[in-house]
Amino acid sequence: MPKFAISDIHGCRKTFLALLDKIAFSKGDQLYLLGDYVDRGPDSKGVLDEIFNLQKNGYAVHCLRGNHEEILLRSLYDPVGLENWLLTDGKKTMDSFGVEVTSDIPDTYLDFIRELDYYFEVDEYILVHAGLNFNLYDPLEDQRDLLIIRRWYDFIRYDWLGQRIVLHGHTPMPYYDIEEQRLHLGQNRYLDLDAGCVYTGSDRPDRMGLGHLCAFDMTNRMLMFQKNVE
Repeated sequence: MPKFAISDIHGCRKTFLALLDKIAFSKGDQLYLLGDYVDRGPDSKGVLDEIFNLQKNGYAVHCLRGNHEEILLRSLYDPVGLENWLLTDGKKTMDSFGVEVTSDIPDTYLDFIRELDYYFEVDEYILVHAGLNFNLYDPLEDQRDLLIIRRWYDFIRYDWLGQRIVLHGHTPMPYYDIEEQRLHLGQNRYLDLDAGCVYTGSDRPDRMGLGHLCAFDMTNRMLMFQKNVE
């Protein structure tokens, strides 16, 4: 049963569908999505709708929470947070739903986000949105770190991790650096799957190699990239 992981779709519905076509995703496969379905891209609602449709039609799609889903939920009871979110990443999300306040998003979507898990353990993999805080006795215990931590590779406790591999997103990385990580997967035991799908401005040096959505074939340890087609 092939297993795939994808992270940080960020409202890029067309690119998500194109990547599913590229990996030939079928009902015999398992798909793990590592969070950040909303914000920045043009169709956050459409991404969630595609996930719902896949699940309704018998596809095995398992979803984690990302920090952007967490921000959306917090904006329900934090007026200042709502205002800041709308000024930064949230405006396109609200536009995709045709609403002005988070509480007007239909409960179907809000309930789905509320029920999202923070991590999965699948075969030899630990799947999280952002990473693990290895300064903790149990790196899986702090939900906030699972959503937002960065620059944690140098602190990995391999005695705790053992032969498991951490798959994560959250920190955009050029596709060629992700491929380089894959080549050293057996030694380093981590892989960033965020290829910066929404960052398509190749004229900016800090965005070179981004603008892709990445899928990792967990069964065969292979990567596939889809260029943003929004």
